[in-house]
Amino acid sequence: MNLFPNTLPTIALAAALCLPNASASVDPKIEAAVQAVYPSLVRIHVVFEGGGAGRMQKGRASGSGTIISPDGYILTNHHVAGRATRITVRLADRQELRATLVGTDALADLAVLKIDQKDLRDPKVPLPVAKFGDSSSLQVGDVVLAMGSPAGVSQSVTQGIVANTEMIAPGGAMRLDGESVGELVRWIGHDAVIFPGNSGGPLVNLNGEIIGVNEIGIGSLGGAIPSNLARKISDELIATGKVRRSWIGMSVQPLLKSDDAKAGVLVGGVLTGAPADLAGLKAGDRVTRCNGQEIVASRAPEDIPVVNRMLLETPVGSEIALEGVRDGKAMSWKVTTIEREPAEPREKELLSWGITARDLTDLAAKELLRSDSKAAVVQSLRPGGAAAAAKPSIADGDLILAVDGKPTPDLAALVTVSQEITSGKTEPVPVLVSYEHDGRSYLTVVRIGPEPEVDKPGIAKKAWIGIDTQVISSELSDALGIAESKGVRITRVHPGTLAGKSGLQIGDLLLKLDGTVIPASRPEEADVFETLIRQYRIGTEVLLSVRRGKEDLQVKVPLETGHEGTADLASHECKTLEFNARDLGQEDRVARKLPGDFKGVLVTAITPAGWAALGGLAAGDILLSMDGTAVESVEILKSVLADLEKNARSPIVLFVRRGISSRYIELEPTW
Repeated sequence: MNLFPNTLPTIALAAALCLPNASASVDPKIEAAVQAVYPSLVRIHVVFEGGGAGRMQKGRASGSGTIISPDGYILTNHHVAGRATRITVRLADRQELRATLVGTDALADLAVLKIDQKDLRDPKVPLPVAKFGDSSSLQVGDVVLAMGSPAGVSQSVTQGIVANTEMIAPGGAMRLDGESVGELVRWIGHDAVIFPGNSGGPLVNLNGEIIGVNEIGIGSLGGAIPSNLARKISDELIATGKVRRSWIGMSVQPLLKSDDAKAGVLVGGVLTGAPADLAGLKAGDRVTRCNGQEIVASRAPEDIPVVNRMLLETPVGSEIALEGVRDGKAMSWKVTTIEREPAEPREKELLSWGITARDLTDLAAKELLRSDSKAAVVQSLRPGGAAAAAKPSIADGDLILAVDGKPTPDLAALVTVSQEITSGKTEPVPVLVSYEHDGRSYLTVVRIGPEPEVDKPGIAKKAWIGIDTQVISSELSDALGIAESKGVRITRVHPGTLAGKSGLQIGDLLLKLDGTVIPASRPEEADVFETLIRQYRIGTEVLLSVRRGKEDLQVKVPLETGHEGTADLASHECKTLEFNARDLGQEDRVARKLPGDFKGVLVTAITPAGWAALGGLAAGDILLSMDGTAVESVEILKSVLADLEKNARSPIVLFVRRGISSRYIELEPTW
């Protein structure tokens, strides 16, 4: 059986292509092009993480991709899957499979995923594979097809023409993880309709070849990364898992309008100590040749990515031969490249500090006018966390230089030192921290380590009568025909209480307590009756003078032990799954009309962009079980969570009650 049908209904295809007459025949060239690529189109759903507010925040995203290898490699965008911790792909035949991130490249906004063919319904059936075409052969006016999953819906196809083969983002505004994508990429502009979710999907020519990877929308045009660049990047990602590029510390710009040179690019700046500086290049030089290849006169920003690629794609550590002109004199330079660092190394959460941090790059150190990059950069802080609570407090962008006298030249060192200090500790440890803020050196003390559970002091038990009341105001007493009477009216009788068994009912008016008038006649005296009851000993029997309709009654009610307020109930902050919960109290049971023997814990708060929020858990849910284990109390919840963390189980299935219904929720933490 063929799992990947190689035909599409003509009417459906016509509708997908937005043709005016869906019953008309589709252009055979278009139909053939669709059939060549469409079966290899995949829909991608990811769970991703990014640093913010002192923690790694989670989110969901969707995009598109194309199977480009019989081995199951998929090409998509970095901004779709480059930060993914969970990846699911849906094939054109609706098979849904897990995928892994092979490698990603923020500068080109490309990423490669891989599915395990053993997970297919029939692993023996070959995967459909799309082929690359030559993007350099494209011309304005060529018909192209944009394929993808707009807004996460099923795979779709739209038709358009090439509008621009050298499109760039205005002002270099396209930035990903600190990288300016326009530094390297000139997009193929086209008017085939695309929406968010099309990202990563193929732009296809009428030969049924990938000639671009859809990435952005600028105005009314879509922008696709040229296939020649995408193929080169994807090959390197598949081979090594990353892309290595050369760097010489030189920026270039278009020639000045006053320069009528026939070739070359203007050197705008050279960083001190960089390879270009060591080779003798200076701002104002005009570079005309690179390794013997002439540089066409750069007259506009669209020309700069071409020159950048010449330099960036040179093998790392190799020597570049540059020729050019300085003040009318011919010049030549030999520049030995070094490896280009990522603009923003990946951040990591340090829970004990309440921060996310990353390495400081050499380039960032130069921008800070520092002599070296031996520091860890604070990327974000959690309000109220250890670092933010220090005095003086640490701020975003500060550089952590040493902790407890131990240097922290990079993020790995900061993590190691922190783990050594907090290992085995049950309470925060005050440590001396050396850090840099706005170029100035500071010292502070940060209390890092686990935040202990707050033990609530024991609350003395008080007498309780098992009812809720409202004050009988003067207006209410007049309306009820008991002018100038004081007291309270019963608004609720708690189920199973001695008050109910004694015969008290909702609507009863309580006028006297043990023969004394209940002195409550104004709304602000709502706690008077409860205060009087609390002055009795538990177990005492009180006599109530009751008005029920036109009948006066005397009712004796034994007093019970007062139930706990919500502030007195056991609670727990689950930091790993990012939600808070507490035991159910009497008020919860009454308000939700739960049986007296109902067991569970109440979810009281959800951390925004956390694992619980991502899975759909909500404040107000009653958690009944986790992975099949009944969660009857906070103490059981702690035990279950400890076991889940120890075994790093994922996904975790929660069974909750929400309102009058119940549901299952899956959390997929990365432990």
